[in-house]
Amino acid sequence: MTTKYLFFTGGVVSSVGKGVTAAATGLILKERGFKVAVQKLDPYINVDPGTMSPYQHGEVFVLDDGAETDLDLGHYERFIDIRLSRVSNFTSGQVYAEIIGKERRGDFLGGTIQVIPHITNEIKRRVGLVAKETGAEIVLVEIGGTVGDIESQPFLEALRQLRNEVGRENVFFIHVTWLPYIGATGELKTKPTQHSVAALRSIGISPNMIIARSDYPVEDGICDKIALFCDVEKNAVIPMVTSDVLYEVPLLLEKAGVGDYLVEKLKLTATRKPDMKPWQKLVDNVRKPKPAVKIALVGKYVELQDAYMSVREALKHAALANDVEVEIGWVHSVDLEKDKGWDIVQGADGVVVPGGFGSRGIEGKIMAARYAREKKVPYLGLCLGMQVMCAEFARHVLDYEDANSTEFDRSTSAPVIDLMTDQRSITDMGGTMRLGLYPCVLKEGTKAAEAYDVPQVDERHRHRFEFNNSFRAEFEKAGMVFSGLSPDGKLVEIAELADHPYMIGSQFHPEFLSRPMRPHPLFVGLMKAAKERSKK
Repeated sequence: MTTKYLFFTGGVVSSVGKGVTAAATGLILKERGFKVAVQKLDPYINVDPGTMSPYQHGEVFVLDDGAETDLDLGHYERFIDIRLSRVSNFTSGQVYAEIIGKERRGDFLGGTIQVIPHITNEIKRRVGLVAKETGAEIVLVEIGGTVGDIESQPFLEALRQLRNEVGRENVFFIHVTWLPYIGATGELKTKPTQHSVAALRSIGISPNMIIARSDYPVEDGICDKIALFCDVEKNAVIPMVTSDVLYEVPLLLEKAGVGDYLVEKLKLTATRKPDMKPWQKLVDNVRKPKPAVKIALVGKYVELQDAYMSVREALKHAALANDVEVEIGWVHSVDLEKDKGWDIVQGADGVVVPGGFGSRGIEGKIMAARYAREKKVPYLGLCLGMQVMCAEFARHVLDYEDANSTEFDRSTSAPVIDLMTDQRSITDMGGTMRLGLYPCVLKEGTKAAEAYDVPQVDERHRHRFEFNNSFRAEFEKAGMVFSGLSPDGKLVEIAELADHPYMIGSQFHPEFLSRPMRPHPLFVGLMKAAKERSKK
């Protein structure tokens, strides 16, 4: 079967919801029996987001094969419930690095290297890899940034060429744009959408569908106007008003007839009728009034909540499973060091300390772990959150005053967290950590084993430092239980406290595998313990 391609472009402003739109479109097509795959093209020249500041890029989403990717891949996996691989995300940086590498080796036989055809050919090759590797019938491709950005021009040119190569009947362009609201006149404006479509058409691409995002209801007249001025069929202009529940977006697209329209235009034959009832039930459940459970999220990048996108979603999934509403209190760990923000921590039913890099705010995270341990408050530590939990335990239970991770204090007399042996000779920062899916064997009779209810699990990692085994016996003697280990027993994967309602730290990132319909067991366990505490 010929692969069909859906290309998602963005207009007017960035962060308009292309990623969620692509993910939701993928879901409604999967519900019709098609095998779908998704890809994100990022125009920046960084090789991947792994070394980028969370303030600039938000969360780095890690895949099974260790690829460090854009947070939109989290949306794709959560909505469509598929496991993606490194072919599902590439950047301008990767494309240019590939071509320059070939030029240096002499692969081009002295020819002049140009954006067209060399860069565009490499982009087309990488887009083609998705269908080859996954066998998908429909490949959804999101182009990062906004039409008109200088850096995304090679991507758009490559897709224009690809349309002619695979056949126009196999390609469909969806343009996601924003309708600004003018308060003084109380009206939505279509002119920016018209301009972004004109910019798209100037490079040879006419959108087949326009999804018009807005914070306000969109009247039929506005859709008629967009259809007329942008040369798009009336029923291919889809108004998409901001929803208070993210997981309602597939229902809104389905209701607007997007799935049926795509099937018709791409000349596809659905093998089954879409069953959106589970999603409707999920959305109804989210909206249903429920008792609130307060979780303090003690992080380093809380000013940009996108830095903890998967953690936030995993908490919401776990709350639904426990029939409660989660209220997340965002606490900057640096504030705790200055004696600020403690009211949120002390008023919380549970504490989450997520991952991060660098020494800033570490003492605040350690203080949060100590508070949770001493006050018996349910605690979940993710990666760095597990490491600070161990450093705190060493300081205040084992009396190692300067216990720390060698990441933050190389001269500490108690390096309870240390560089992994295979990481010591590494000089490059990008893509060199312990990344991707690794097995973890659970110890019977522990809280972790109870939460998972299976003897072994596979979880996604992203770390360079680990628990120092020379301290293992001492920790165990004092009441720390290492409830998850690598199959060879050498790496600590999960640590928990024996005499605590729920204090668990994982060296991996469980948030990456949480799904709306299948919440992650460690988050479900935290929420259950926090719910119990809130009742008391």
